[in-house]
Amino acid sequence: MRAMRLHRDRIETPIGAMLLLADDRHLRVLEFEDQAHRLDDWVRHRFGRPELVDARDPLGLGAMLAAYFAGRLEAIDAIAAHAGGTPFQETVWAALRAIPAGETRSYGSLAAAIGRPAAQRAVGAANGRNPLAVVIPCHRLLGSNGALTGYGGGITRKRWLLAHEGARISPRA
Repeated sequence: MRAMRLHRDRIETPIGAMLLLADDRHLRVLEFEDQAHRLDDWVRHRFGRPELVDARDPLGLGAMLAAYFAGRLEAIDAIAAHAGGTPFQETVWAALRAIPAGETRSYGSLAAAIGRPAAQRAVGAANGRNPLAVVIPCHRLLGSNGALTGYGGGITRKRWLLAHEGARISPRA
């Protein structure tokens, strides 16, 4: 059996370099370079030992991400992404992608939106396993009191992303 082939690229952003992996149709992984251990774990779990091929701007993903970071916030909405999580994770991640730029939700409100109001912690766990930073905008989730809760890329990046998108966050956040 032949190993899955994934195209690999590194892009510079205002908040640090990001590594991306894509197949021939979808973005599969996007992570901050300094969090590459998260990328390695996800790739091993989802794809085993894929063949990684360096590629410049596969599927135009680098250009779309550059447009987002340059202020065209809707550019990430056009990215064809397939994270390959469990059915519950995929439901959470689809709900995250439906949150418009500049808006935030609480874990509880997202759980309610997917019809699982008691699943706040499970939503948080799915959020934490998100392999597509920025594109699946887990940075748009806040604690029930409006606090900036954990973010795989770090709270400083979360704050930057929310400000970049024009989200209103509590001064105490």
